[in-house]
Amino acid sequence: MKFNLIDIEHWNRKPYFEHYLNAVRCTYSMTVNIEITNLLHEIKLQELKLYPTIIYIIATVVNNHKEFRTCFDRNGNLGFWDSMSPSYTIFHKETETFSSIWTQYNKSFFCFYNNYLDDIKNYENIMNFTPKLDEPANTFPVSSIPWVNFTGFNLNVYNDGTYLLPIFTMGKYFEQNNKIFIPMSIQVHHAVCDGYHISRCINEVQEVALNLQTWLG
Repeated sequence: MKFNLIDIEHWNRKPYFEHYLNAVRCTYSMTVNIEITNLLHEIKLQELKLYPTIIYIIATVVNNHKEFRTCFDRNGNLGFWDSMSPSYTIFHKETETFSSIWTQYNKSFFCFYNNYLDDIKNYENIMNFTPKLDEPANTFPVSSIPWVNFTGFNLNVYNDGTYLLPIFTMGKYFEQNNKIFIPMSIQVHHAVCDGYHISRCINEVQEVALNLQTWLG
């Protein structure tokens, strides 16, 4: 997958990028409730799983916008990937631990879903942190905390503060006013993503979840 270098000197985001990366290094998060009433009903009818369905929705939106695919490559160059794939966690009840695996993104929901099932079958019983080897550089993290309905979530990543990709976390879905919602938190780096961009992402996740007939059938 191609990594496209960004010419910082001619980038319209240069002053914002440099400010939030160097002067005031800043990440932030936002938690919202995504309505999944009809989506949950339909996937239950089709005997599908919710977790990979939500992962697909998130990955679809991430791939729609360059700011969510912008990062430093392994050589420290700034750029953006043509496409991103989700790296997600799976829980091991026996040991109360988890593994992180990845599935290559596909615009076709059912292609992605079937590849997800294959990955789960191959790796869910391997109690390693990263049982699926050779994870590509163009992945972004997704996780789930399905045991609690949270109203806020924040990750405190203690590194040099140059991780630019979004991080998504889902919670336990719940019913309110005869509708079903699932909490979703997204953490971003202000150097590449402002309030406008995170809002657009959240709104598009909701739109894809509501317009399920266009991709779920």
